[in-house]
Parts: sequence; structure tokens; C-alpha cells
Amino acid sequence: MIRYEPNIQQGLSTKQVEDRKKDHLVNISSIPTTKSTKQIFLMHILTLFNILNICLGICIILVGSYRNLLFLGVVICNTVIGIYQEIKAKKIVDKLSLISEKKATVIRNGIKETINYEEVVLDDIVQYKLGNQIIADAVILSGNCEVNESMVTGESNSIIKKKGDYVLSGSFVVSGEIITKTEKVGRETYTSIISDGAKYIKVVESEIIHTINKVIKLLSIIIIPLGILLFWKQMSLEGNSLQVSVINTVAALIGMIPEGLVLLTSTVFAVSVIRLSKYNVLVKELYSIEVLARVDTLCLDKTGTITEGSMELYDIIPFASFDKLEVEKILINLSSNLIDENPTMMAIKKEYMNGQYDVADEIYNFSSEKKYSGIKINNSIYILGAFDFLLNEKQLELAQKYALENRVLALVKFDNMIHNLKENTPIGLILLRDKIRNNATKTIQYFKNQGVEVKIISGDNPETVSSISKRVGITGYDKYIDASTLITDKDIESATQKYHIFGRVKPNQKEKIIHYLRKKHTVAYVGDGVNDVLALKEADCSI
Repeated sequence: MIRYEPNIQQGLSTKQVEDRKKDHLVNISSIPTTKSTKQIFLMHILTLFNILNICLGICIILVGSYRNLLFLGVVICNTVIGIYQEIKAKKIVDKLSLISEKKATVIRNGIKETINYEEVVLDDIVQYKLGNQIIADAVILSGNCEVNESMVTGESNSIIKKKGDYVLSGSFVVSGEIITKTEKVGRETYTSIISDGAKYIKVVESEIIHTINKVIKLLSIIIIPLGILLFWKQMSLEGNSLQVSVINTVAALIGMIPEGLVLLTSTVFAVSVIRLSKYNVLVKELYSIEVLARVDTLCLDKTGTITEGSMELYDIIPFASFDKLEVEKILINLSSNLIDENPTMMAIKKEYMNGQYDVADEIYNFSSEKKYSGIKINNSIYILGAFDFLLNEKQLELAQKYALENRVLALVKFDNMIHNLKENTPIGLILLRDKIRNNATKTIQYFKNQGVEVKIISGDNPETVSSISKRVGITGYDKYIDASTLITDKDIESATQKYHIFGRVKPNQKEKIIHYLRKKHTVAYVGDGVNDVLALKEADCSI
């Protein structure tokens, strides 16, 4: 395969784009992970239960007694319920996509164009700005930015990316602007490779299905010789015709098959699906209801599941010579003058955007290189940024103490000009926290009351995850481990029995943790990103 090295101002030519399309090197979305419609029909029609009943139905048809075929109504109802529910779920799931961005800004023939993201080809020059989602794995050619990769890696903290760094499809630009060269497209991207690992049809782990199938398998062994004996007995009776003998034999055999139990089971599950749908819950397979009822261990991701994926202002800690009102006044000025829209600034703006403010003489918008933003008013410069860049040793110790459970920013003041970042007047510490979902604590308490053990499996720092777990009332929040220290499968298996909180977990480790938990438990997993796909597929019940 020939790789192009397009000029950043020119991009690919029309001919190069056409060649890429001919070679199918286009950013076409990955194939959906659901079963095909044909597979769904075959799976629900070609069951041992259906085959037994259809064979008996054929016998009735052959003797022309059509009015005695009513027992096939059970087969039809049971099959239709299963097929309808699964196809309905399939249609909705197939519409879901990890890539929500539908357009991309590319440079081709020296001109900027806005195209559909599926028209992007390998080696395309693509521009990304604040708020854009990365639509294909790429390398940065120019600029720098902060990206949020929580949908991809599970790590909620923004990551600084600069020239030469790699950005992954599915992540979002939260500050800055970059120009990239597309390195991987379509099914070769990181998100697609992870998703492809889950593209196999999983056998439903249902005790009811297993029990009914065992009964029907046993009946299938007995029913043929017994049917022959019953038919022979019927034929030997004086006055019995072939039709009467077949009808009586089939009637006797039908009584042996648990027709009512199968239909009743499907009906109960269908009613459960309807009830759950009132809460906007989509059930992919009927028997998921049974598995959900048997769950005794619930594994959760943190970002987007317990938390909302956004920050909130928790507290302000003024330093000695300042009071809280002075700090709040400065935050009002910062919020109203700065145009930054990263998660940190948005949390502060939510609290202080609408106050009376002074117009800044100069504005220093956030830079991922400087790690701060600020304003200049009346020869005073107010800077808000990473505390380890701005504070001296005395204040740094205090900030590190608060950083155990919060994201900490330092607010400092400079007179007229910035010479050395640490030669400043410290004003205060701004404490931010991950915003907990409104019903998270109540939900966790519900599961505790039901005897369900809750474990957190996250790509974030384990201490941060432990802090979040404590806030929502998870038992064993202090029993946490950094999964990067788990080298072998034996280490992972041992850790599943000792710890409740797992941090810095890679996607393949999530899958293994669920695998080892399932040896002793019925496990449900709740996830919301591509980093959760393998674990969701491995779990008994996936949400």
C-alpha cells in the first residue's frame, strides 16, 4: 500500500482521493455487532421444541385433520414473541454509533472542505477545533490541544496533545486547534478493533432455557420409540382408522411436551420487557430478564456511569490575606472575560458567569502548554491554573492534601507582568469534583439492600475512583488497586477476590476481571464507552 505525505496546506489531490476510494481505504463505519435478521429468524425457528411440534403437525396434516393443528399456535406465538423483541432491539442498537460527529473539515487541493466523516480517506488532512470529535485515528501535524478520551480509554482527565502525538477516534477536543494526517480509517481504527473483539454470538446463560432444553432433549429420545408403540397400539384397536390412530398418538405425545410452560415463560418475559420499556430500557433478548434477576455482583464504570462526565465547583479555599468574597469577585471576572470552554472553566462559569464584572485589559485564554488562563485588570494579572505550576512549597503541601479527593486549581496574582510563574501572590485554591449523577447514591443503596455486591472498574486513577466510590456509599471503597500492577492472569484472578475498586484498567483487563468474577458470581456490567465493549460482551448481563 502506497502512503502519501500531503502538504499541510494542499492536502490530498482529487486523484489521490479517488485512488483511496478504489482501494477501499475509506472511513466506513464498522459492521454492527448485532445478529443479522436471518440469524435471528433461524435461531428462534430452528429450536428442538419447534422441530418436535412441527413434526407432529406434519403427521396431522398428512392425515388431513387440519382442525387438530391448534397446538401449533403455541409454537407460533412463542416464536413470534422472541423474533419481534430481538429484531426491535436490533434496529435500535444498529443505529447507535461511537462517532457522533457527522461532518469533518478536510484540506484537499489546497481548499478547506466540509464532508461526511465516512468520506474521509487514509492520509487525509483533517482540521479539528474546540468541541470536535476525532473521527479517525490520526497524527498531529500542527497545533496543540487537550482531548478527552474517556469514551475510548475510560480516563476522564483531559490529555494534552501536541505535534507528533497520536489522537484516537471517538475522543473529543476540549481546547485548542490541530491539523492532523489520518493514519487509520474504518475498521482499522482503535475503536473498531476493540469493537470487533466483541463480534461473536454469545450463548444465552439461562437456567430456564437449560432446564427446558434438557426436558425436551430427553423427550426427543423417548418420544420416537414411544410414539411408534402408541401408534402400533392404536392401529391394533378394532375400528380405529389411520387418521384416528395418528390423531390419538399425536394427542398423547403433545401432552408430554411442556407446551404451556414454554409459552407461559415467553409471555412472562414479554410482559417484563414491556414494563421495563416504560423506563426507557431496551431488552435485546427475552431471557436477559432472568439473568438480570439472578445478578449478585454489579460492576460499574465510573465516568459517565456514576458521574456525569462533567465537573462541578465544590469549594473555595482562600489564602491568609484574602476572603472568599474577594476570590469570588475574581472568579466572576475570569468567567465573564475568558472564552475557554474546557470542563474546568465550564464548571466555574456555571457558578459565576452572571455576576457584575470588570472588562479585562488583556485576556490570556487557556493554553495546554502553559496550563493556565488569566486576565489583566488595572495592572493586576489574575491567573488560574495547575497548582503544581503556580504554588511554592508551603502552599503546594496544602494543595496536595486537597488533591486526594478533588481536582485542585490555584488562583494567583501578578503585578503588571509575569516573570516567573512561582513569583506570585497566592489568592486561593479552587476545588472541583466529578459531578455525581443525581440518583447514583440512591441506586447504589438499592443494590446493597438487595444483597448485590458493587465493584468499580475504571480507567481513572484508583485513588480518584476510591474517592468517588466513598461519596456514593460503595462498600469497600478503601479496597482499591492500580490494575497496571496486575501483570499476569493469576494476579487479576486473585485481585477479583480481594478488591472492590479497580483503577487504570485497560479494556482487555476489564474483560478478564469479569471472566474471573463469573466463576463464582452472576455478573452484570454497566458501561458507556468502547473501552467497556469487551467486558460488556463477557458479562452475564450487559447494560
